[in-house]
Amino acid sequence: MEPIHRKSLVWVGSSNEDLKKFPKKVQRDVGFALYRAELGKKHHNTKNLKGFRGVMEIVSSYQTNTYRTVYAVKIGENIFVLHSFMKKSKQGIKTPKSELEIIKKRLMKAKELAKEDCND
Repeated sequence: MEPIHRKSLVWVGSSNEDLKKFPKKVQRDVGFALYRAELGKKHHNTKNLKGFRGVMEIVSSYQTNTYRTVYAVKIGENIFVLHSFMKKSKQGIKTPKSELEIIKKRLMKAKELAKEDCND
């Protein structure tokens, strides 16, 4: 059997610290979904984030709250976890602009980090 290639996770900004503030059930859900991504597979709670190429969103619910973790898979050899946040519904299912701005900034940072990895 051929060994399984597992990608590494790179946490950008406060995404890891933010995830650690979520309920334990949500942390387990997100952790398993990220593990599947490391193996090149997609978890059933994961979908493409609209407006971004190669950026995925894990959605997990607990009680009456919805939590999201966003990661990029199309940058270099790693998976970059860009943002973890609790969705506060003010405009339906749309991701708030403030959260999208954080994702955009961290995606730029992830691209810089991937470029540095290539140069090493």
